[in-house]
Amino acid sequence: MARPRAGPPTQGVYPDRKAIAEMLRLPPERVRVIHTEGSGCYGHNGADDAAADAALIASKLPGRPVRVQWMREQEHAGEPYGPAMMIEAAASLDGNGRIDRWTFDVWSNTHTTRPGGAGALLAARHLAEPFPAEPAAMQITPAGNGDRNAIPLYAIPNSRVLWHFLPDMPLRVSALRSLGAYANVFALESMMDDLALLAGADPVEFRLRHLEDPRARRVVEMAAERFGWTGAAPAPGFGHGFAFARYKNHAAYLALAVELSVDRGSGRVRMTRATAAIDSGEIVNPDGIRNQTEGGIIQAMSWTLFERVAYDDTRVTSVDWASYPILRFASVPDRIDVHIVERPGEPFLGTGEAAQGPTAAAIGNAIRAATGRRLRDLPFTPDRVRESTAAG
Repeated sequence: MARPRAGPPTQGVYPDRKAIAEMLRLPPERVRVIHTEGSGCYGHNGADDAAADAALIASKLPGRPVRVQWMREQEHAGEPYGPAMMIEAAASLDGNGRIDRWTFDVWSNTHTTRPGGAGALLAARHLAEPFPAEPAAMQITPAGNGDRNAIPLYAIPNSRVLWHFLPDMPLRVSALRSLGAYANVFALESMMDDLALLAGADPVEFRLRHLEDPRARRVVEMAAERFGWTGAAPAPGFGHGFAFARYKNHAAYLALAVELSVDRGSGRVRMTRATAAIDSGEIVNPDGIRNQTEGGIIQAMSWTLFERVAYDDTRVTSVDWASYPILRFASVPDRIDVHIVERPGEPFLGTGEAAQGPTAAAIGNAIRAATGRRLRDLPFTPDRVRESTAAG
């Protein structure tokens, strides 16, 4: 049999080759995977599955070139999605307005099934002799998975953090940019704002009260200063929100302040400006840091305000841009400012996913400031905002 070749925009040609070879029951050296430039993807899309389809067809048609192209509806219906997460947090304050107890419980599946064997490929699961999907497994690593950023960076004397692993999901799941950090930082930083309100403290001051890391304090102070944070309420219908995280608790530090408006009648949220401060260690390409941070804010805005997978008992039903809306140009903030802390000689920390969680939290905190209502279910779609404000 001729040597099967595939040319996908995969993130890993060697893991893809290994999986395709296993599916075709061939030694890996009989399969060649050639990377092809494609649109960007932060996570796990359908590229490997399309390559498996092409390789399977080509193995039955030796000597003939085969092109497989998944259309948008096919990829939306078949690609893996970020797994659902549920978080319960509880805390208490001492007589000085400091957190003295913290519990944080996370329920989720694994947040990555890539790279994997043949069972990670849709085509292999549907052969006459199928390869079953590998069972989901809990992975505890320094970088984190579903538990990424679940441990607060704040100084809290008594804390307990648990990841309750759920082995089964109703949908095919894998990596979405930042893994569990998006939801965990959203929950953690929402809780910090609620505790600041309980303590009668400004949200920025309350965070600084619990931060001992000088680099963490620096980005919080810089974001607040450059935003013009005063703690005063903005005009009616507008809200200011703040959030902070150190990605993975060992990568880049990022603090973010946002301003947004809420139309109570329609439930529409529009973020008008955002100011971020980031410490990525020694700077190699400042423009790259700004671009990554701006892009992360805009992408996380889209997740937080628009994106929601719809499905029934048999399939994903949100298969186009009408049923799965994303942020459009009209919703992009009027201004996004990214300020970089210079750390010459310090280790490089990376930038790519530092903005995801703080963006969701800052938006949620700003909506609370504008409406007096805490929204806890993502995304903050107009119907959810309208129902929440109507209930208040």
